[in-house]
Amino acid sequence: MEHVFLNVLNIVLPVLICAGVGYGLAVARAPFDNKVIGGIVSKVGYPTLIISHLSATKIQIATFLDMMAAAALAIAAFGVLGFLALRLLRWPVRAFLTPLMHGNVGNIGLPVTLLALGDAGMAYTMAFVVVVLVSIFTVGMWIPAGEFSARKLATSPIIYAVAIALTLMATGSALPQPIAKSFDILGGLTIPLMLLTLGHTLATLRTGSLGRAVFLTGLHLVLAAGIATTLVWLFGFTGVERGALILCCLMPSSVATYLFIDQHVPEYGPEVAGYIMVSTLTTILVLPLALAYWI
Repeated sequence: MEHVFLNVLNIVLPVLICAGVGYGLAVARAPFDNKVIGGIVSKVGYPTLIISHLSATKIQIATFLDMMAAAALAIAAFGVLGFLALRLLRWPVRAFLTPLMHGNVGNIGLPVTLLALGDAGMAYTMAFVVVVLVSIFTVGMWIPAGEFSARKLATSPIIYAVAIALTLMATGSALPQPIAKSFDILGGLTIPLMLLTLGHTLATLRTGSLGRAVFLTGLHLVLAAGIATTLVWLFGFTGVERGALILCCLMPSSVATYLFIDQHVPEYGPEVAGYIMVSTLTTILVLPLALAYWI
């Protein structure tokens, strides 16, 4: 048993250490522009990482598309069940539904699945990441804002990166060598920058009452376990696909969702920040248990 937990710790600790460096930068008040780095990651890092990694990974495109479908169903299930729970509790849907729906699959999910499940695990997680990112920057903005905008979807570089990657996967083609190497370098920036940003953002969040945050974290974990179990059975996932799906469902609330809450419903910003903080810290316990006993 000690051997199992040691292996799990070797997977989780590098992620925590990298995020901890970002946290330390915030505490030391070192220059760190979240908006600039976020723009680099979303407009350059993610697209190049998606294209370079998926075009070089030998996985069945049908299974990859299945994972994208499972991700869409997972987000929809979190959305519907979360909406019902929030209405039952009479808590503001515009404030809490977006962070309840979207997990931090990019910052935490990608490095964890890479270390735990290898390149194939990271590729399947990337399918989940793509869907989550598209959802965050569309539905995730529309709910707090109370309005619909198709322009954000049409202008997202991630959409076009996915189209290119799927075309390369389907045809068995490869990028020209200079472009492929350039994308490898640019895509390689993504995970370190995401982890540094995660730690820095957590250090600068203004947290409110933690009672609601603890309840929402528990609610999310219960929903995640049920949704992951159902989707694994529905799609018949086994092995790496199964492990990647379970880990993605268990991810804590996405830090990116806080920006929209703070912008559109700022009176609930500190409470949402508290939820993100508590759910992220809970991951330290949840991931080792899931990797040791479920995956």
